[in-house]
Amino acid sequence: MKPWREVAVPHPDVLQGTFQQSEFAADISAVRDGKASREYQDASAFFDRTFITEGMRLLLTQVAQRLNGQGGEPVVQLQTAFGDGKTHTMLAVYHLAMRPGSLQELPGIPALLDQAGLMDVPRAKVAILDGTAHAPGQPWKHGKQKVHTLWGELAWQLGGVESFDLVREADASGTSPGKKDLAELLRRHAPCVVLIDELVAYVRQFPDGGQVLSGGSYDSNLSFIQALTEATKLLPNAVLLASLPESEAGSAHGEAALHALKKIFGRVQALWKPVDKEESFEIVRRRLFQPITDTSTRDKVCRGFFDAYAQEGAKLPSETHEARYLDRLTQAYPIHPEVFDRLYEDWSTLDSFQRTRGVLKLMAHVIHELWSKGNKDLLILPGSLPLYRGKTRNELLTHLPQGWDPVLDRDIDDDRCEAAELDTREGRFGGLQAARRVTRTTFFGSAPSSGTTRKDRPRGVDRARVLLGCLQPGQSSSVYGDALNRLADQLHYLNASGEKTLETTRFWFDTRANLRREMEDRKGRCEPGEVKGKLAEVLHRLTSGKGSFDGVHVFTPHSDVPDDGQLRLVLLAPEAAYSKQAPEPATDAALEYVRQNGAKPRFKGNRLLFLAADNDSLRRLRDAAKTALAWASIVEDIAATRLVIDQLQAAQAKKESETAEAVVQRAARDCYRWMLCPLLQAATDREPIVEAFSMNPGASSFTGELARVCEENELVISAWAPVHLRSCLQRLYWKDGKSAVGALTVWEDMQKYLYLPRLRRREVFEKVILVGAGSEDFFGTAYGQQGERLEGFKLGDANVQLDGTLLLIEPGAAKAYREKLQAEKAKVKEARGDDEGGKGSEESSEIPPQGVPPLPGEGELEPKPGTKAGPKPAPRSKSFIGSVEVNAAKAKMDLVTIAEEIIAVLASDPNANVRVTVEIQAEFPNGADENVKRAVGENAKVLGFTTGIWE
Repeated sequence: MKPWREVAVPHPDVLQGTFQQSEFAADISAVRDGKASREYQDASAFFDRTFITEGMRLLLTQVAQRLNGQGGEPVVQLQTAFGDGKTHTMLAVYHLAMRPGSLQELPGIPALLDQAGLMDVPRAKVAILDGTAHAPGQPWKHGKQKVHTLWGELAWQLGGVESFDLVREADASGTSPGKKDLAELLRRHAPCVVLIDELVAYVRQFPDGGQVLSGGSYDSNLSFIQALTEATKLLPNAVLLASLPESEAGSAHGEAALHALKKIFGRVQALWKPVDKEESFEIVRRRLFQPITDTSTRDKVCRGFFDAYAQEGAKLPSETHEARYLDRLTQAYPIHPEVFDRLYEDWSTLDSFQRTRGVLKLMAHVIHELWSKGNKDLLILPGSLPLYRGKTRNELLTHLPQGWDPVLDRDIDDDRCEAAELDTREGRFGGLQAARRVTRTTFFGSAPSSGTTRKDRPRGVDRARVLLGCLQPGQSSSVYGDALNRLADQLHYLNASGEKTLETTRFWFDTRANLRREMEDRKGRCEPGEVKGKLAEVLHRLTSGKGSFDGVHVFTPHSDVPDDGQLRLVLLAPEAAYSKQAPEPATDAALEYVRQNGAKPRFKGNRLLFLAADNDSLRRLRDAAKTALAWASIVEDIAATRLVIDQLQAAQAKKESETAEAVVQRAARDCYRWMLCPLLQAATDREPIVEAFSMNPGASSFTGELARVCEENELVISAWAPVHLRSCLQRLYWKDGKSAVGALTVWEDMQKYLYLPRLRRREVFEKVILVGAGSEDFFGTAYGQQGERLEGFKLGDANVQLDGTLLLIEPGAAKAYREKLQAEKAKVKEARGDDEGGKGSEESSEIPPQGVPPLPGEGELEPKPGTKAGPKPAPRSKSFIGSVEVNAAKAKMDLVTIAEEIIAVLASDPNANVRVTVEIQAEFPNGADENVKRAVGENAKVLGFTTGIWE
């Protein structure tokens, strides 16, 4: 079997690519003026390339009968879709009536006349009124004669000046001549033919409202058409042919004009029969190919295809096994019938695709490109169509919505498309170009239905038709079937309606990517800012639980991290990742936070710890974040109906999105595992260092693991022993002759300096002071110092309060001060005892020395022996009981005030036995919430409440 190029040779203009697209759009005015190409201008050449369809045969018969005065329809309306051969049919009538030679020179016409029983057709006058040739508001000239209207043009074409005189006044005034005048005009020049093309395009230009132009008015032109149809009916050898579009005449005014003209022509039944698919075979063959002489080879090829289809059985469409399909193969040769089926059944449904003319234009491009590239297929199949960067591709895409270029480039027919790469990787595909043939066939059969929902036909092309568009004799359909299965899993824009291996599955390309490929595409378009935002969102969720820190800052600039006493965890941005080999991006970023608070220096840098990403795990985390973002955007678009898919795909998208969220959270835990702690080894060090501590990604709780790392490595201290505080004070504060330091000064320094321990909260510091103050081994306390006097000095007394006046005194100095106080008190006591033994002396009024407090009970002196007792002092109070109601909204503040102003004063007396009981009453008119009950019950138990009853 020989390839098509060795049997069917294209016409020279097709072969050489010198044809013009406009040549397929017949221009009847150009033919009349002698300016058309030869195949349209020359009558013999025209009929040589014209296949006389059934509709054309009936019309030419009617015209021949009419011109012979033997019946036939006087008025014929040609109405069908654009590009379906109306003008071509008019040209056939024109050449039949105006032929320069005999009828025998017109191929096909003698046989037609014999069938109609006619001996001859008289030559006739032909007038052509082309609605696109003239503007109704601009007169045109024939020599020196100005013509304003269609009726003036009709008269001039039929008889020149003499005929124009019949309608001169009507032409000048823009009013339609009457039926009698038009009948007289036609009678003078009978037999005659009037051809009106693009009539709606002319009439719709007249404005509404009766406004008159040089070409008349809207109503006068409709009146002319009606009068002309009536006049034509009066003459036995005159015929009128007019073409009207089937629909869509433009604006609302154009639609009104079309409707009005349809009513005028409606009294005459149109004899036009559109070209069907079987006739198009011969139309295309005659116009594009030279006559086939090697019919035996043609028949052998067609038989080979038919036999191959029989061997494949049910894998191919059922009609391929019918005997009639062999006839179709022969008639369509060298083009496969499936190409015509798809063009006439699918592509012709597009508004811009003209049936016969559109098929001719497209196939001329296909044949030229295939011939130029040396295509050696046995037939021109859907899988043969050259869709890579050529005129065929451009012609097809002009009829489709925007967005198909990337589909063709990425999936279908490009040197680097997915289909071409599959052919390259797989030898069994590459030898046949199986993958590219499959994608071409699927595109050709499914692209016209993209974005539409036709109820009369399911979307896409089924597996059987894909195989039919690819298979040639000597090949196995299984190769193409395997290629189709592989492509269904790999291509970006290929969709399937179900399980891809089933025969009932339909495949289609769309400008919208399928879900997984859509996800990959969106993933690739993720901006760095979006990815960083997603990571921040995930890390916020991970660190949102109750943990060791008062504040957590995710990717927050150092200017926005407060410089206060709160313990804060800063999660460094991904670009500041940590690795043992290259720690600098993370450590430098951490030190910058410690030093800077925006444009100002940071004072409390020791309240910051840092969490950094592992550099080796960062790529996986970013990829997981992009995947999660892509799926989330798909789910969002589905919900907002911006992405219209079926319910199965919507459920799949939701499930994939949930999975992606879980993956990115696990990836974040794996990646953010380096706890960084800036520190100074000693107060004299100039530059801080950053220590890194690894977290366990597999821990059950992320915040729990943060707390563990902080506690075990003493990065954060939740419970501190007084011995450590004493050691710190001795090393840093009790030196150079200083034995006392303000407690709050130490706390403030702990927040500032990286060589000091980092306590979790101030309460930890307060507790260690209370515990240490209760012992004589760690430090003494006082509430200020004046000279050598210490106000409120205590040693071994835990009854202290942390405020701005509290001093921590070195234990040795505290003991010495206490001994000094005791000695001074002993001297005072001794001095008072000697004074009491004197004679007649006055009552002593000596005051204890400065800095030595009075002994207990020294506020009043006993009367001296031998003197008269004075009045008895008032009895002293033995107890105090007080109660106060506290506002719940200010309870914390009020209770602190009560503790300082009342309880602390009572406890200052060493002989006092102070007991404090807190009583809480809460009422819930609508009943307490279960969460409140549970929280209060647990906290009361921890705080040691003796009673805690819910009623």
